[in-house]
Amino acid sequence: MASPLSPDAAGTRHPWYNEAGPASWVNCPMRFALLGPPGAGKGTQADLLASRYGIPKISTGDMLREAARAGTDLGLQAKAYTDHGLLVPDEMILALVRERLARPDSGAGFLLDGFPRTVRQADSLHEMLAQEGLALEAVIDLEVDTEELIRRLSGRRTCPVCERSYHLVGRPPRVPGMCDLSHGALIQRDDDREQVIRERLAEYRRRTAPVLSHYQTQGLLRPVCGQQPADAVTAAIIGQLEKRSN
Repeated sequence: MASPLSPDAAGTRHPWYNEAGPASWVNCPMRFALLGPPGAGKGTQADLLASRYGIPKISTGDMLREAARAGTDLGLQAKAYTDHGLLVPDEMILALVRERLARPDSGAGFLLDGFPRTVRQADSLHEMLAQEGLALEAVIDLEVDTEELIRRLSGRRTCPVCERSYHLVGRPPRVPGMCDLSHGALIQRDDDREQVIRERLAEYRRRTAPVLSHYQTQGLLRPVCGQQPADAVTAAIIGQLEKRSN
């Protein structure tokens, strides 16, 4: 894994931009994790933040799907678990993360989207980074209450033809129940039904609570209210990240 503090091919260092002014350009990479329950808005925020700071968004879910499409040994093994509704073992997840962090574009920093999910993963991540003299700078936790998450998730509808997604409140189709593009009937996925959502959220909180406690003990946890408008959430996350430069 290349050190993100070393000069790049052009002989320059990767800056971390803080809008406070010119003096806030610092030679320091961004390395942080973004956690939160399903429906908290991690994907939206991760894309915005990765673009803002010029760093890759690293999502284990995306990597698993990519590996499965590519037909790699690891991808096919992981797909065998997900196809049967089973969790992919930590060993496979960690192997994917290790390989991804070793790519050159991670040298300028990275954003971990929804990882780590267990204390074991957190400890293994720490060991990976420590071997390179690196560490996470912060762990952002998007906090959204259960009823709001259910409202967000249960309102999702999908077109089975073109896979375009809608939301009954936030992004409704022009014609109720019909896809704008294919004009096919929209469906509600089984895992977007209320009872299933409640079970998913309970499982998430059961598994993730120890991870949050772990990072809180280390002084890395930065809670952010995820029930605000998206731009306000982004601003709050940036504010939490920039605390480290003060």
